[in-house]
Amino acid sequence: MKLIIAVIQDKDSNRLSNALVDHNFRATKLATTGGFLKSGNTTFMIGTDDIRVDKALEIIKENCQSREQLVAPVSPMGGNADSYVPYPVEVEVGGATVFVLPVEHFRQF
Repeated sequence: MKLIIAVIQDKDSNRLSNALVDHNFRATKLATTGGFLKSGNTTFMIGTDDIRVDKALEIIKENCQSREQLVAPVSPMGGNADSYVPYPVEVEVGGATVFVLPVEHFRQF
């Protein structure tokens, strides 16, 4: 058995949740916050048999799109302002960061 932890952008959360249910995966959704953009993320915890891991990863990949987004930079506070860019910067966001972990023991009550 494996535990899949997928951190995705909030915009993809409902689409991924529906796709997982359609393919009979059970998942727990957690509201999380990203460290880089300080924006909302959703973390899915999915427990599944080893043989279904590839299918779960395929569903995550199909439903979590990366996209370009303009981000207003944070001004430096007391730091070096030499490299500070005072205008919005386009960065790639979205997609999914996925961890697949072995599960030694599982029980459901």
